Amino acid sequence: MAHRIEVCLKANLKDAHGLKTLKRAREDLGLPVEEIRTYKVYLVEMDLDLNTLDAIAKGPFSDPVIQQYTINKPVAKAISQASSTDYQWIIEVGFRPGVTDNEGKTAKEAIELLLERRLEQDEGIYTSTGYLINGGLDMAQAESLAMDLLANDLIQRTTICPFDRLEDTYNKEGSPFFFVPRVREEAKVEVLEFDLSAMSDEELMRLSRERVLVLSLKEMKILQAHLQDPKVVEERKKVGLGAKYTDCELEALAQTWSEHCKHKIFNAKIHYKTPEGNEEINSLFDTYIRDATDTIRKRLGDRDWCLSVFKDNAGVVSFTDELNVAFKVETHNSPSALDPYGGALTGIVGVNRDPFGTGLGAKLVFNTDVFCFGPPDYDKPIPKGLLHPKRIFEGVREGVEHGGNQSGIPTVNGSIVFDERYLGKPLVFCGTGGVMPKTIGGRPSHKKKAQPGDAIVMCGGRIGKDGIHGATFSSEELHEGSPATAVQIGDPITQKKMTDFLLRARDLGLYNSITDNGAGGLSSSVGEMAQESGGFELHLDRAPLKYPGLQPWEILVSEAQERMTVAVPPEKLDEFLALSEKMGVESTVLGTFTDSGKYHCLYNGKTVAYLDMDFIHDGVPQMELTAVWEPPEHEEPDFECPSDLGDELKRLLSRFDICSKEYVVRQYDHEVQGGSVIKPLCGAMNDGPSDAAILRPDIDRLEGLVVSHGICPRYSDIDTFHMVCAAVDEAVRNALCVGAKFDEMSGLDNFCWCDPVQSEKTPDGHYKLAQLVRANKALYEICTAYMIPCISGKDSMKNDATIGGVKISIPPTLLFSLIGKIDDVRKALTMDVKGPGDLVYILGTTFAELGASEYLSSRSLIGNTIPKVNIEEAAARYRAFSKATKSGLVASCHDCSDGGLGVCLAEKAFSGGLGMDVDLSAVPAESIDRLDYLLFSESQSRLVVTVRPENRAEFEKVMAGSVFSLIGEVTDSPRLTMSHNGKKIVDEPVEELKKAWQSPLWW
Repeated sequence: MAHRIEVCLKANLKDAHGLKTLKRAREDLGLPVEEIRTYKVYLVEMDLDLNTLDAIAKGPFSDPVIQQYTINKPVAKAISQASSTDYQWIIEVGFRPGVTDNEGKTAKEAIELLLERRLEQDEGIYTSTGYLINGGLDMAQAESLAMDLLANDLIQRTTICPFDRLEDTYNKEGSPFFFVPRVREEAKVEVLEFDLSAMSDEELMRLSRERVLVLSLKEMKILQAHLQDPKVVEERKKVGLGAKYTDCELEALAQTWSEHCKHKIFNAKIHYKTPEGNEEINSLFDTYIRDATDTIRKRLGDRDWCLSVFKDNAGVVSFTDELNVAFKVETHNSPSALDPYGGALTGIVGVNRDPFGTGLGAKLVFNTDVFCFGPPDYDKPIPKGLLHPKRIFEGVREGVEHGGNQSGIPTVNGSIVFDERYLGKPLVFCGTGGVMPKTIGGRPSHKKKAQPGDAIVMCGGRIGKDGIHGATFSSEELHEGSPATAVQIGDPITQKKMTDFLLRARDLGLYNSITDNGAGGLSSSVGEMAQESGGFELHLDRAPLKYPGLQPWEILVSEAQERMTVAVPPEKLDEFLALSEKMGVESTVLGTFTDSGKYHCLYNGKTVAYLDMDFIHDGVPQMELTAVWEPPEHEEPDFECPSDLGDELKRLLSRFDICSKEYVVRQYDHEVQGGSVIKPLCGAMNDGPSDAAILRPDIDRLEGLVVSHGICPRYSDIDTFHMVCAAVDEAVRNALCVGAKFDEMSGLDNFCWCDPVQSEKTPDGHYKLAQLVRANKALYEICTAYMIPCISGKDSMKNDATIGGVKISIPPTLLFSLIGKIDDVRKALTMDVKGPGDLVYILGTTFAELGASEYLSSRSLIGNTIPKVNIEEAAARYRAFSKATKSGLVASCHDCSDGGLGVCLAEKAFSGGLGMDVDLSAVPAESIDRLDYLLFSESQSRLVVTVRPENRAEFEKVMAGSVFSLIGEVTDSPRLTMSHNGKKIVDEPVEELKKAWQSPLWW
C-alpha cells in the first residue's frame, strides 16, 4: 500500500526554489508565469497506520517551524487557500524506475531509525517535487515548462494536471500521483551465448552495434578467431563453456577494449604527413607523454619528486617529508550531455574515488572543476535530442555543487569556457586531490598489490541498471540511440561513509589493494586488480543489488556509483567486515584473487565468463591511422582601431569567457576542512578572480599546495601546437602569480577531441588526427623545457554529436592542470593591487598576436597570428620571478591571458578597489602599430606585477636579463587611466569596469 506525505513551506515564507524556477521560466522559456510554489512528496510504500505516518511526517520529513504537511491528501489545496491564489497547473517530477533517488534513500534510512527495523525488499520510499503554477499557460506551454525546465525525460517522469481537476485525479484509482517507481523483477535470469564462428562481417558489426560493444570489425574478427583455437576451447570445456562467447564475456571484453579504457587512438601507430615530410609515430602516449616524464625524471635525479605515474588511478608525488599528494582529473562529457545534473554529480564523486583508490588510499582534500558549454544566451533552434546550453550549465553546476559540498571536500579551482561547438557535447572536467602519509604500517603508501588468496570485497553502494555501458557509450559519439542506462546519479553521502570507513581500515592495515568501481564496474575493478595477483574467481550472484532481476552481465559491468573493491587477506577478513558493519557500510565478499591467469566469473555456481587474463587485457589490436597536417588559412582581420578603447575594454570584460564566474563560485564550498589559503575569489571585496588556489593539506605546517590550470581551445582553430603550449604556459603563470616555486611543479593532461579517425562520417579525420599529433608534440616540448612531469591524465576522443543528421564537433581542447608548492603560505600572493603608490610592471613582450583572441572573436573573426610561447625565454623569466616572490619583493601579480593587457589591468584595479595610471608607451612591444592590438593582444608568458617603492631596486636587480618595464603606478583615485605618448586613451571608473565584468552571468 502506498501513502503520500507532502511537505511545503508555510505560505508567509518565501519559496527560494520556486522563485528561482519562476525566473528561469520567464527568462529562459519566455513563459507568462506569475508565480511558482514548490512542495516535496514522499511516497511511502509500506503498510503503516495513520499515527505512524504522522510521526514520520512531523519527525524526519518536516520542520514544524517553517513547514506544514499533509497525509494522503494534496498539500497544494492548503497552499492555495493559505495564499488566496488560484493556481492553474500542478506539475510533479520524480525519477523513473531504476534511477537512483538519493533523497528517497535518505528518507528510507530515517524511517528505519524511527521504526527501529530494516525495511523489507518490497517496502520503499520514493521522492518527487511538485510545482504549483500561476499564470496563463495552455497545455502546450505547461508541457514545455515540464520538459524544457523542470524534468529530464531520460531519467524523470512528470505528471501534469490542471489545478481544478487535482482532487478528482488525485483520488482516482491508478492515480499517477500514487505511481510507485519500482523496478519489476524480470521473469528469469539467463546467460546468452553467441556463436561468432560463422558470422559474416556484416553480422559481426550488427552484433557490436546492437549490444553497444563499440568494437571495430578488426576487433570483432579477433574475438571470432580466438574461440577457434582448439587449446582455448578445450580449457573452456573444463568449466562448462565451449566455442561460444557468453554475454558476460562479450560485455567484459567490450568494456576492457573500449576507447575509454584502452586509449586506442593514443596508442595507435600513426603515419604523420606534413608539407615538410613524413613520420611514423608508435603511440602518442609513449612517445610524447610517458617519454617526456621519463626524460624529466632522469634530469631531476635525486630531486625527482614523482612516486607513482601512469600506473594507478591517480598520479602521486612527494609533497613534504611526511605527506604525498595524489591528483587526478577526469571528464564526464557524454553523461552530462544526456543528464547534466546526474552526469556532473557522478563526475565529481567518480573522480573523488580515483585518488582515494590510489596506492593504499588518500584522504581527499580538494576538488577542481572546469566546464566548457555552449553560450548560455544561445537563441538558435536546438537540434532535437540536445538540451539548451543554459540548462546544461545549470544542471552541471548543481551536480558538482551537490557532489562536492555534500562530500565535505572544498572546490578550490576552476573555470568556464563558452563556444557554440560545445552545444553537442559539453566538457565537464572534474578533478580531485588527496594526501597520504609517506608510509602506512611500514609500507610505502603509494604501492599496493593484491595477493593470491585475498578476498574480493565490494564496499559501498549497491549495483543497479544505471551506469551500464558507460565505458562503451563514452567511446562513441552522442546520437539518438545513446543508452539511457549509461546515465548514473551518484550518492555522495554513501560515498563519504564508505571513504571514512576505508581510511580507518587502511590505517589498521586490513587490506592489500584498493580500486574504484568506475568505468566497467566490477569487470574493470576486479579485472585490473587481478593483474597484481594473476587472476580471480568472482561470484556475481553474491553481489548486493538495488533491486532484483539484473542479468549476470549487468551485475558485472554496471558502473553504479560509490563502490570500491578491496583485496582483504583471509586472516583479516573478519576484522574488516566487523569494522564495516560498525561504521554502517555494506561490504560483501564476492570471491577470491588467484594466480590462475584466468578471468573467471560464476553465477549460482555456473561459470559465465572464463577468459585468459592476457587476452582480455592485451589482446586488443593496435590501431593504424593516418594524420595529414595542412595549416589552415583564415581571413585576415580588416577593421579600424575603435575610437573609444574604454568602451571596447568594457565590452571585452562582458564577454562570457572573461566575465566574473562568481555566481558559480559562491555556490561551492571552498572553506570546508579549513585549509584554503588563496580562495577562488580575492581582493578588497573578495570578488576578484584568483589566478590559482593555495591550501594547507596539513594545517599544522606552513607548506602550501598550489592548484592551477590552463585551457584555451579557441587557439585550436589555428594550430593545436600553440594551443597546447599556451594552456601549459597559462597553468604555470597562474601558479606563479600566487607564489608557487617554478622548479617543483607537476602536471596532468586531459585531452578532449572530436573524432580523429577518418571515416565516412568523419571525412576530415586525417586533419583532426594531425591536430592531435601536433598537440602531443607541443606537450613534450614545453613540459621538458619547463621541467614539469605529467603524472597522470586522460583522453576523451569522441566528443561529437550527430542528432537529426546534424553533426556538431567540439574544438580540440586540452586542459592542463598543475599542482605546485609554496614553502611558506605567509608569502602567498593575490592578483589585486594592494596600495596607492605601488609600482606597476609588465614582464614580457607584447606582439601583434591576436589570432583566435577574445578581441577578434568578439567580431566573429579568427585571424592567423596565433600567440606563441617563447619557451626558453619564458622559463628564464619564470625562474627569476619565482626568486622575487620567494624574497617577498612582489605585492601582487596577475597574468595576461584572455583579453590581454587591458583586461588584466582592469581586473587588478577593480579587485583591489583602487585606480591605476598606466603609460602604454612604456610597454615592451614588437611589430605593433595599433593601440587596440597593444591592449588586447594575447601574447603569452606575460605577468603584470605591482611592487612597493622600497622594493623597486631589489626587484629590478632580480629580474635583470629578462624583458620587463615599469609602466605605471597604483593610485587612490578610483579610475583606470591609460596614456600613450602623453595622450590619454582610456579613462574609466573602476566601478564601471567592474560592473561590466560582473553583470553577464548573474541571473
